[in-house]
Amino acid sequence: MKKGKYYITTAIAYTSGKPHIGNTYEIILADAIARFKRQQGYDVFFMTGTDEHGQKIELKAKEAGKTPQQFVDDVAADIKGIWDLMNTSYDKFIRTTDPYHEKQVQKIFKRLYDQGDIYKGEYEGLYCTPCESFWTQSQLVDGNCPDCNRPVKESKEEAYFFKLSKYQDRLMKHIEENPEFIQPESRKNEMINNFLKPGLQDLCVSRTSFNWGIPVTFNDKHVIYVWIDALSNYITGIGFDADGNHQELYEKYWPADMHLIGKDILRFHTIYWPIMLMALDLPLPKKVFGHPWMLVGEGKMSKSKGNLIYADDLAKHFGVDAVRYYSLHEMPFAQDGTITWDLVIERVNSDLANVLGNLVNRTITMVNKYFDGVVEKPVIKEDIDDELVKIALETPIKVVQKMDHYRIADGISEIFTLLRRSNKYIDETMPWVLGKDPEKKERLSTVLYNLLESIRFAAVMLHSFLPQTSENIFKQLNTDQTSWASLAEFNGIKAGDRVGKPEILFGRIDAEKKLEEIKLELGSSQGNIGTEADEEVTAKEEITIDDFDKVELRVAKVLSAESHPKADKLLVLKLQVGKETRQVVSGIAKYYKPQDLVGKSVILVANLKPVKLRGIESQGMVLAASANDKLVLATVDGDIASGTLIS
Repeated sequence: MKKGKYYITTAIAYTSGKPHIGNTYEIILADAIARFKRQQGYDVFFMTGTDEHGQKIELKAKEAGKTPQQFVDDVAADIKGIWDLMNTSYDKFIRTTDPYHEKQVQKIFKRLYDQGDIYKGEYEGLYCTPCESFWTQSQLVDGNCPDCNRPVKESKEEAYFFKLSKYQDRLMKHIEENPEFIQPESRKNEMINNFLKPGLQDLCVSRTSFNWGIPVTFNDKHVIYVWIDALSNYITGIGFDADGNHQELYEKYWPADMHLIGKDILRFHTIYWPIMLMALDLPLPKKVFGHPWMLVGEGKMSKSKGNLIYADDLAKHFGVDAVRYYSLHEMPFAQDGTITWDLVIERVNSDLANVLGNLVNRTITMVNKYFDGVVEKPVIKEDIDDELVKIALETPIKVVQKMDHYRIADGISEIFTLLRRSNKYIDETMPWVLGKDPEKKERLSTVLYNLLESIRFAAVMLHSFLPQTSENIFKQLNTDQTSWASLAEFNGIKAGDRVGKPEILFGRIDAEKKLEEIKLELGSSQGNIGTEADEEVTAKEEITIDDFDKVELRVAKVLSAESHPKADKLLVLKLQVGKETRQVVSGIAKYYKPQDLVGKSVILVANLKPVKLRGIESQGMVLAASANDKLVLATVDGDIASGTLIS
């Protein structure tokens, strides 16, 4: 049954470069909310996209030897590709270079100018190019931009300004009368105390010092500044027309039910954007939710720190749903979360492989083993069954309660409580013992039915968060009872149905081996990102001479080097080690051209257990030092024969 419309948006991604997992978290979060609302019967429209204008883009395009349009076309394709890889179900991907958007932004600017809300003046102040933000001296932190901590520079130019101050009292009244407008509560207090109460300054909304932007129609020296351009996407993307000839989507879905954004751009969405809408006499969005950041260790991800982790790399090593699970489950409601490679491995092993995967696999296996895959009707019931059924029936209610308040991690935890209870139920009922006694066949059929139905409940509820995993479980259960409405009763699995064959949902990961693989493929520091070993040289445990003696280091001469056929970041090296020839796969393609390596004498860990990297065997590891996005191979000076032992 349809419950009405639900319009959700993400912030549009800035096309300055490839998004890391911290950027990607937002689209995964929005997708989970959109999918959940669809499950509940809402008519959902989910929009995302890219922000493609501004001085920073113009500079980056020049550095890359491209036109700005070529540059943003390439980056937008990368962003959309990652959003698609993460299985996000957006309905519209808007680009601010779309002709319809550009035309409407020009109309909006002209309308605001004609009605006196925009006026021409001169800007003189402090400007942060990366953030494309103006600041006063008092707003700086240690002389730098308060958002990104980078240096600012003096800027003076003719500009148009938007009268924020005119609407300040009206906005404050709206926030007071609509306590759910800005969430979480801490974000609302921040906006009121830091910006509204001290008083708003009029906003610079045009620039003349660069050209890559939407031109002002009545003064072609000016381009429309990023925030009027970017923020307008939420209405232009669904067909708003400044002349009043709105498209059907706009009439149906505006105002938005949720703007999901990062906490660092809250000011623009809870002050500038609502005031723009007030000036246009349009309804305000119902909620702006400023989500926390995903940190690496204790710090923000940044290219300069060399600590970026990308969603596609994570997905390649762990699978898309494992990345979705970690992103959704490990981020607190209103506090920053942490990601490292070893933490992802730990969560995959403990939750996905052990709690979820093991439960599904052994249940399906037992139904196949004891009943030839046929579901038997539950007959002999005991009190312990009632307890499991009660938890299963209560869990959907609890999940809805958590999701209604956007506590996604808590909602997932409720589902895993049911899964853990199901695993405990197996230990308590011991179906493998029941299976040995023909007289207890009916009791065994009841136990297995309860497990199958509990798994079905979990799969339905997990669909918003782990859609592909959920579908894989439905396939193994061989059930079409996949709707949320089917969770009203504990009887979706039908007697006489036949389950499928058991399949591994998530395999257990050898952490040490996986981290070494990541280091080889992505660079020697990647496997330690966010760990103490990456931050402090002395953090590793001391070893004895006996420990060191276990490592066999030998001089190896590079005979040839070729690109890996399946991985751009890997090189396949042929090494002469004494009389032996070794093949080593190394993640150094970013730093070395194959022809530059031939003839070098490198240091090889010769007794490392061989592993396959993207299908090619690697017989050891070459040593390298890595810091600040630089990598240098450890080499040997002088005429030292290959194969020489290093001690």
